[in-house]
Amino acid sequence: MAINELLQLGQGSVLELPKLVGEPLDVLVNNKLVARGEPVMVNEKFGIRLTDIISPIERLESLK
Repeated sequence: MAINELLQLGQGSVLELPKLVGEPLDVLVNNKLVARGEPVMVNEKFGIRLTDIISPIERLESLK
C-alpha cells in the first residue's frame, strides 16, 4: 500500500494484513525492506510489533 493510500485511511478503516497475529511479516517502504515484525492485537486494536529494524548498511546494500 502506498503511503498516500495509508494517509487517506480514517478511523474505522479496515486494512487486510497478509499474515495472522504472531506470524512474521516484512515492513517495506518504497518496496525496500526496512523492518520485520509481527501483527499483534492489543485491547481489540491491531498493530505491528517491530522485531528487527534493518541497519542502514543493509539498506544501502539493497539499493545496489
